[in-house]
Amino acid sequence: MSVRFFLVFALAALASWAANVKLYLKDGGYQLCREYQVQADNVHFYSVERSEWEDIPVALVDLKRTEAEAAAHEADLQKEAALAKEEQRADKQLQEEIARIPQDPGVYWVEGNAAKTIERAETNLHTEVGKSILRHLSPSQSPVTKTAAMEIKGARSSNIFTNPNQEFYVQLGEPATFGIVRLTSKGSVRIAETVGYYGSSDEVSEERELVDTMELQLAEGLYRIWPKTGLRAGEYAVVQYHDGKADMQVWDFAVKSK
Repeated sequence: MSVRFFLVFALAALASWAANVKLYLKDGGYQLCREYQVQADNVHFYSVERSEWEDIPVALVDLKRTEAEAAAHEADLQKEAALAKEEQRADKQLQEEIARIPQDPGVYWVEGNAAKTIERAETNLHTEVGKSILRHLSPSQSPVTKTAAMEIKGARSSNIFTNPNQEFYVQLGEPATFGIVRLTSKGSVRIAETVGYYGSSDEVSEERELVDTMELQLAEGLYRIWPKTGLRAGEYAVVQYHDGKADMQVWDFAVKSK
């Protein structure tokens, strides 16, 4: 059952319940009615059970209790209807948000109602960085025989944001870990992570400066990601990777003060 169908069904059910009122009697019983009217010495009501109009002496009816419960019931129904409408509005907004983001794997951000694409950065796994960089990561393993840096071409990103809480959308093509990293500038390149290779095996260790983020899954493979606290000015990247594979994909950006 879709969310939209459920909400419509719920609203219809609420409307049906709103039509039923308990007409309380002074002997402790009640008549379930659709509506009632006080007419002189009688209460004229439409019986839900018998589907016809009936009359009962007003002296036998506990009008105070009937009116109090009917008012409370109506107030509850209005709250529930308002909540259902709010959920319907939120669902509509979510569907609109999802529809804005292209289905092609990649990283996007939204300006107004339009999704903007961040092009994937050109990277190079540059070896011979220095063999001591990653020794502290796993002292029980064999010594690092080779290290490499995941470099991004260019000293500065062309994707510049002034909002330190900038939100991004990640559309995954396959299951992977993703996040935001702070880049380290080194001359004409920026380093996203450093990789250490151990012994003659294919085992690697990776060191990256991950930013604390919040993530929200919007649909299958689609996530919204943003920093928990405002990013200070500097070079960053939204990244996607599989630990131990040294296969990081990078979408770089910069945060600058206004």
